[in-house]
Amino acid sequence: MKIHHEQRVGILVDVQNLYYSAKNLYGTRVNFDQLLSLSLNERKLIRAIAYVISADNHEEVKFFDFLKNVGFEVRQKELQSYWGGKSKGDWDVGITVDAVKLAEKLDVIALVTGDGDFTPLVEYLQFRGVMVEVISFSKTTSTRLIEQADIFVDLDQYAGSILLEARKEEERKD
Repeated sequence: MKIHHEQRVGILVDVQNLYYSAKNLYGTRVNFDQLLSLSLNERKLIRAIAYVISADNHEEVKFFDFLKNVGFEVRQKELQSYWGGKSKGDWDVGITVDAVKLAEKLDVIALVTGDGDFTPLVEYLQFRGVMVEVISFSKTTSTRLIEQADIFVDLDQYAGSILLEARKEEERKD
């Protein structure tokens, strides 16, 4: 599959999935400004949506504002707590519904996640004629999702440009 500069692109980012992948693999966080640029790849941006889970702390408010400032529409959901101390927060259904609604207006949907639960969505979007790019860290991405995607962009290969340096992270904490 080739990339054309006239392609209309929608970028849907599973922030929690990306956050934990970067943290577990590299001990740092993603530079979402660089991620947006990499995902867009000089094509026409129609929508860029970041799906986040809110846990009510001051740092996340600044982060959500940053996402908005660099060009993301931020969709926010509260972390749900259950009896026994278990908590859950994911956007799988929301991302799927948005992708299906946007499909007729886009040539490409870039799913920024490694979650294999999105494989049926990728199959459906491809059936509708939409090219699907999966963008994530290969070490934490479902093999089936990688195989199903039209294009897989391995963020491990771009770690130097899309990850915040651990040193800078430590300085921010001081």
